[in-house]
Amino acid sequence: MKEDKITYTSEVEYTEAMKEIFSLMNKGEGNLSKNEEWKLRKMAVAAEEFEDNHYPLPKPKTIPEMVELRRFQLKLTQAALADMLGLGKPKLSQILNGKREPDVSFLKAVYQKLGVDPGFLLDNA
Repeated sequence: MKEDKITYTSEVEYTEAMKEIFSLMNKGEGNLSKNEEWKLRKMAVAAEEFEDNHYPLPKPKTIPEMVELRRFQLKLTQAALADMLGLGKPKLSQILNGKREPDVSFLKAVYQKLGVDPGFLLDNA
């Protein structure tokens, strides 16, 4: 019988699960049975929850760090992010590298397009 949710509560459980996840992934997507696909999906979700709880990413402390985190979360290239924000690629690169201060149009785009908390933007501008 399939359980609805898998939860890992210890490092040992997580490590063993990761071995099984890698083993299933190495079989190849097309070679998995329906049951193996279901199990892999459930195990991957449980592993991600364990990682979020036990290995949280440090919170960004600067606007460029926050923008890079959102870029990573959205799986965007720097060029795609520049397009999304309506900025030139050089301007975005300079801001992210600390060579240029964020201006109002940049901060507004980051708020509107990336959903970054305006309080964070004001506190760090």
